[in-house]
Amino acid sequence: AIPNLTEKLITILNLLGMPNVRFKIEIQVSGSYKNNGKDTLQFLFSANKGTDFGLLKKVASGGEMSRIMLAVKSILSQYSKLPTIIFDEIDTGVSGEIANKMGEIMREMSGTMQVFAITHLPQIAAKGSNHYKVFKTVHGENTVSELKLLTTDERIIEIAEMLSGKDISDSAMNHAKALLN
Repeated sequence: AIPNLTEKLITILNLLGMPNVRFKIEIQVSGSYKNNGKDTLQFLFSANKGTDFGLLKKVASGGEMSRIMLAVKSILSQYSKLPTIIFDEIDTGVSGEIANKMGEIMREMSGTMQVFAITHLPQIAAKGSNHYKVFKTVHGENTVSELKLLTTDERIIEIAEMLSGKDISDSAMNHAKALLN
């Protein structure tokens, strides 16, 4: 068991731009055993002041769910000895300062485990110590996914492209350099 789980979740989610978030975990004991035990857990959630609790899976938006998942995983990582964790677009539905804060949480997690983040957000890509580009090439009749470790200069270009698209502006280049520093 994780002590003060809901309080820890709320603290992290406050940092991630959800100042009025509330959680409640309801445990219902069944009369019979199921393949995963006798208890049924329901995660109830309210993101905004004045709104009632609802089932997390029904009322949380995509961006809210991304932040909640990162918060849960960051808490669980403190209690488990996982050598590696992989986030596949955990940042869906967020941007700007929230993406930056999510990247900071992932960077903190990397102090005790290896963290892989698959992302399209420059704020998160810039937080890593290494940056790999995943891309597809066509060989004859087959499409192949490839992976390339980027150099510092390639990384600046890739992050600038994430910011402004294929036509990279001077502003995007400067912003990419700033994100990496």
